[in-house]
Amino acid sequence: MQTHKLYINGEYTESNGNEWIDIINPATEEVISKTPKATTEDVDRAVEAASQAQKGWELTPNIERGKIVRALGDRIEENRATFIDLLQEEQGKDYELASGEVDLAIDYFRYMSEWARRIEGEIVPSDRPNENIFIYKKPIGVVAGIVPWNFPVFILARKVATALVTGCTIVLKPSQQTPNTAIEFTKIIDSMEEVPKGVYNLITGTGSEIGNALAKHEKVHMITMTGSVPAGTKVMEAAAQNITKVNLELGGKAPAIVTANADLDVAAESIQTSRLANNGQACTNAERVYVHESVAEELIEKLKQSFEDLTLGDPRENKEADVGPLVSEDRLESVEGMVKEAVGAGANVVCGGERGDVDKGFFYKPTILTNVDHESTIMQEEIFGPVIPITTFKTIDEAIEKGNDTDFGLSSSVYTEDINEAMRIVNELKFGETFVNRENFEAVQGYHAGMRKSGLGGTDGKHGMEDFLETQVVYMQYKNDKQ
Repeated sequence: MQTHKLYINGEYTESNGNEWIDIINPATEEVISKTPKATTEDVDRAVEAASQAQKGWELTPNIERGKIVRALGDRIEENRATFIDLLQEEQGKDYELASGEVDLAIDYFRYMSEWARRIEGEIVPSDRPNENIFIYKKPIGVVAGIVPWNFPVFILARKVATALVTGCTIVLKPSQQTPNTAIEFTKIIDSMEEVPKGVYNLITGTGSEIGNALAKHEKVHMITMTGSVPAGTKVMEAAAQNITKVNLELGGKAPAIVTANADLDVAAESIQTSRLANNGQACTNAERVYVHESVAEELIEKLKQSFEDLTLGDPRENKEADVGPLVSEDRLESVEGMVKEAVGAGANVVCGGERGDVDKGFFYKPTILTNVDHESTIMQEEIFGPVIPITTFKTIDEAIEKGNDTDFGLSSSVYTEDINEAMRIVNELKFGETFVNRENFEAVQGYHAGMRKSGLGGTDGKHGMEDFLETQVVYMQYKNDKQ
């Protein structure tokens, strides 16, 4: 079992505190490593290092920053097998998803590196003679990045690659439950002489203490966090003290609308993938299904067959396992409690509805619930587990109204072969992303952003990159000897 350190100003260092956090393998319940429970004094050291490094880093030519960002992706690829194994061990992903996440992180560093030559300002006409107006895009400064436990490699890439290519320095705080992949990434940073000291810093600890300290720090210029609504609310409250910019992705309650004109094979396969990806622990997961009453029985039967064919298991021991564990005992208890409440209120269990048949690990069987009241907790609050509640509708109006009836607004999906029906539903849904006749998963060149309580700002693509920039307008008056 390894005991890790913080990484501040280009050096591994002990925490000022003397407390540790046990990192647990959710499939075996074994302690696999220990990380320091950092203090606010450690945060001050890391932010100060990033602040000092910012002065030189933003003056580094964009193309040089881009080369470094690409090299980071290349180095992850060289250590791909290690990252996959660590990800499975600390997070419980099946092999296919773990390898896919690592590959996506590699791709993300390479994709973002290409923006180095594309960060552009503008020249706009002035109302005055002998004047030009220049609009500059400049790095926002020191970024605090808070990474969640459910996609610890990919979301690290989202925050680090974008910060570095835009000329920002970063203090990264991984989840206290899944820090080992970030610690492995830090080894790559430490081995690269071309990365100046202080440009990247790693702090481990709890969100309540370290996340709050980062959010309210006067030398942090933006905090980008992926996590829960309560955590995001606390970050906003802390950031408000210094009017610090926040970039937040805070979860979702994605509806999947299946109309009478849907290809039910496509819908069943896509909903299964969208519900069970990462063992049901993704903000974009399909969280609730609204199916037209005329095709509901057929869709439910197809989903039941696909759910019952799945196998549970430790993904490191069995590469063929379809569903791994939930990340913690708390998460398992939460999912179990939501299902029991729904059943108590009249929901029917089509399959699953109980813990996995294992001696160790936080496993829950893939579960389908029907006859679920739209107003029930399981239809209104994020489940974050391998459970899909299903209800029916009579009209498209009803489906749209129910789909939009949520505090969240991240992802959604529509299944229909009628283009007119699809266009109407897409245009009336109030979500940052809508997937039509396909599984819920975004592209690096898109824009991953939510509405309502799903967050502020976004990530990916041109628009996500621009969130790390701020604008300076220069009014350049000059003399004209001919006038």
